[in-house]
Order: sequence, then structure tokens, then C-alpha cells
Amino acid sequence: MDRMESLAAIRQLPHRYGVAIDSRDMDMMVSLFAPDVRVGKGQSGRAALRAWYTKTMSTAGPSVHFIGNHVVDFDDADHAHGIVYCRDELDHPQDGEWVVGMLQYWDDYERIDGEWCFRRRKFHRLYINDALVRPQPGNGIDEGQSALTTYRLPDAYPSWARYWAEVAALEATAES
Repeated sequence: MDRMESLAAIRQLPHRYGVAIDSRDMDMMVSLFAPDVRVGKGQSGRAALRAWYTKTMSTAGPSVHFIGNHVVDFDDADHAHGIVYCRDELDHPQDGEWVVGMLQYWDDYERIDGEWCFRRRKFHRLYINDALVRPQPGNGIDEGQSALTTYRLPDAYPSWARYWAEVAALEATAES
């Protein structure tokens, strides 16, 4: 029963994150993370996280984060990890663009004082570009415009390179 209740609580976290970021409810946002969450390389805690999100989101207008697939694996009774798919849209008024993107969050979850929270969120992006531009993998990722550190999909998967190496080996075997 605990595992089912834990899974339900963990699955609420990304949805609440989407509501918090889109409504710019920084109190809700920081409450979703561990009290001692690491922020960047030298800071920690919810106050530092709040300051980071406030600054990061201050250049964007309205946004929409649509949460999709969510896979959760338990490490033990109080720790889990998962992958969450997200389609995001953001108004970039300074650029005159409404951008659309696809991304994944690779999350670590921890139960602290009976409540599940994010321990860590790692951001991986497939693309982000103006809504009038046809999406392609990598669009908008390496342009240095985002305050968010992102990792390119599908290259972020360790299995991606292994798969293509296996394909190349099979093709080489077939040719010989």
C-alpha cells in the first residue's frame, strides 16, 4: 500500500511543478523540493532556489508546461528516480517569439518527514524554437539564450550511442 501511495504522491510532483512555474507561484515551486536542495554549484536551500527561479523566469511572459509520460523506479522506501516528458511553450517578448519545445526531466525523489519531494531535476531538451519554425532535434539548444542548463536529447541517453554502435557493427558484419 505504501508503494502505491508513494507512486501517486511522486506523480503529482511534476504536475504541481508545471502549475507552479506557469502561475509563477514561487512558494508552491520551492515547496516541491527538498529543504536543502542544491542550487547551482555553490548554493543550497529553498531561498536560493526561489531567487534562481524568480530571476530565470523574469524574462519570459506567459508559459504552458504540459506534463506527459512519467516513469518512476524506486531505489528504496524513501528514494526513487524517474523521467518525465514535457511539452513547453513560452512567450519570449524580448525576441517577439512564442517558443515551443519538447524536453525531459530526469528526476531524483526523496521522502522527507513523510512527504515526497524533488531532490534533483536534470533538464534534457530535444528542441525549442519559435512556434512558426518546424521543430528539429537540437533546435534552439546551443544558442546560449537560456539560463537553464540543458542536455541534448536523444544524446543524453547512454543507450543512444550504444544502439548506433550496434547498428554500425551489424551493417559492417553484413557487408563482409
